[in-house]
Amino acid sequence: MDLVALADFNLVARHGGFGKASRASGRPKATLSRRVTELEAALQLRLFERGARNLKLTEEGRALHERTAALLTELDETAATIAAGGDKPRGRLRISAPLLFSQTAMGRIAAGFSLKYPDVRLDVTTEDRAVDMIEEGYDLVIRVNPDPDQSLVGRAFLHDRLVVVASPDLARPGPNLSAPGVVRGADDRQTWNVLTAEGRMTIRIKPILGLSSLIMVRDAVRAGVGAARLPISLVSHDLADGTLQRWGDIEGSEIALWALYPSRRLLSARVSAFLDFLKQAFPKGTPDELAAYIGR
Repeated sequence: MDLVALADFNLVARHGGFGKASRASGRPKATLSRRVTELEAALQLRLFERGARNLKLTEEGRALHERTAALLTELDETAATIAAGGDKPRGRLRISAPLLFSQTAMGRIAAGFSLKYPDVRLDVTTEDRAVDMIEEGYDLVIRVNPDPDQSLVGRAFLHDRLVVVASPDLARPGPNLSAPGVVRGADDRQTWNVLTAEGRMTIRIKPILGLSSLIMVRDAVRAGVGAARLPISLVSHDLADGTLQRWGDIEGSEIALWALYPSRRLLSARVSAFLDFLKQAFPKGTPDELAAYIGR
């Protein structure tokens, strides 16, 4: 198989069209089109469905892209490493991270990593949605309690849990009574099952405020508008100084942050370095470590 043609095919697949791939790489559009056509002829497969305006991978094209893009990246990185005379991390590292972790910790993590590895261009995108690492060109994603994915491997580097908190001026409701609740988004549940020093109990709430960010939820609870479910790492300082009170722990609310990357035998030096940096930042991976990091 012609590796140059395969590389051009992956370039077009990654950018979603010959024109976009040409502009991104500086290679002639006609050359890219010819290479892909030659590869289709050699494989006797149609890799793209060519519409009047759109270019879409066929099922065979998608399978070829998913299985060869990472391998070609490894070849490029291996050649660059050998040419550079070592395995020092260098090049671009694209990471997708969830909103709350990005707002509270990712800025300092990214800055520290960049200072330690100045030859790496680190690009971090904040989003809570599930991303397609291959299609969207990410080297690593950080996700909360991710679903199993056979194409990805990784490690949990932080753990957290949800607690119910409120202003000290707001009393925890008794049986058959409800408390005003601040929720994330459109959450309309009416009860929270919690563990307290007295045992298990159900807290009835009436959602009165929905906010898209947990930072906003915490700030609203600080203002005394109602109770909320929040990660203990985000409110541990408020609990310690009495700004907020703890009504109980949400039952079965364990949270794990995972660093995920495509399943392959050889990790790039950049990804390995970032994983090691996370381990150094959170050696035990406990909520207290994250709380201390947020509070710096």
